[in-house]
Amino acid sequence: MFQKLDAVEKRYEELTKLISDPEVISNHNEWQKYVKEHAEITDVVEKYREYKKVEKQMEDAKEMMADKELKELAEADYYSAKEQLPKLEEELKMLLIPKDKDDDKNIICEIRAGAGGEEAALFAGTLFRMYNMYAERKHWKLEILNENATELGGYKEISFMITGKGAYSRLKYESGVHRVQRVPDTESSGRIHTSTATVAALPVVEDVEIEINPADIKMEVFRASGAGGQHVNKTSSAVRLIHVPTGIVAECQTERSQLQNREYAMKLLRSRLYEIEKTKQDNALANELLKELKPQIYKSIVGKIPKYEKNKENSYKWQRKLEKSKGEFASKLLYKIVNEELEENLPKLPQYISDGLDWLEEKLGGNWWDYLKLMMKI
Repeated sequence: MFQKLDAVEKRYEELTKLISDPEVISNHNEWQKYVKEHAEITDVVEKYREYKKVEKQMEDAKEMMADKELKELAEADYYSAKEQLPKLEEELKMLLIPKDKDDDKNIICEIRAGAGGEEAALFAGTLFRMYNMYAERKHWKLEILNENATELGGYKEISFMITGKGAYSRLKYESGVHRVQRVPDTESSGRIHTSTATVAALPVVEDVEIEINPADIKMEVFRASGAGGQHVNKTSSAVRLIHVPTGIVAECQTERSQLQNREYAMKLLRSRLYEIEKTKQDNALANELLKELKPQIYKSIVGKIPKYEKNKENSYKWQRKLEKSKGEFASKLLYKIVNEELEENLPKLPQYISDGLDWLEEKLGGNWWDYLKLMMKI
């Protein structure tokens, strides 16, 4: 890890010189590329330098402990520095994890009320207000793209775009089903209700990142509903885009201009198609990893254990379940195997994978992480 950090620090110093070079500054695109790379590794370098400073303080204090007059003071400095090092090392490990290439993008969020009727719509409204307040706190810009409000102030569905530094990296893990148990405002007898809402978090992508054939898009215009004045309600300013090959629909009706609504609907459509393509790539990575591991796991199990028929069936059983794992788990696992960082901060395992690996560890009588590393010949 420290060799990697030394290389990063060296690159940081090179970039510092490059972005100050008049010849590089004259080429705006090249200068911008170096500035971006410099900004991406600044946090790592600053934390590494802090680590080295504390390490040096600990070494100096250790030498001073030989002096009887300074021993007590030096011991206090030594143990203080020693206590800081493990925490700084953990922070460095986290900073070294490769960033998602989408982390710097803006984000489109979609909230849909789930089970729970009107209370679920109110819960969706609560979630939206939470994200809105968070965006204000971070000084991000939030624009509503589409909404279907209820009479009580909730939303059956609402889509919005948040623009700001690190918006996607901060909110991407909000995707999924959110659940609340509470006595709703619509309940008169005081009973507790369970309501759900789903949140989709999509990165805002540009034309160059995903290609869409214009012939594949069907455009519909209609009159917007809700607030907005006579222009919004009496002209066909709302836009609905349908991607014919996939059937994905994106619409926007919040702006007064049909052109603006089409632009926002197109951003939403691109983000949805990009997410589908990304999931395909992640699953392809998972399949490649599993294709490599499955034969070796099977061979080791049936080759080492005499009563292999039963074990063979158990092996197939959990391997079939393992094939259903998602790309995010596989990519995190692969990264940790390659970087030999398997003992801590492990990716969260779906239960069926955890059960299968517990079974595998029992049969092999050893640590399955070490076994996987051995099979991958890393």
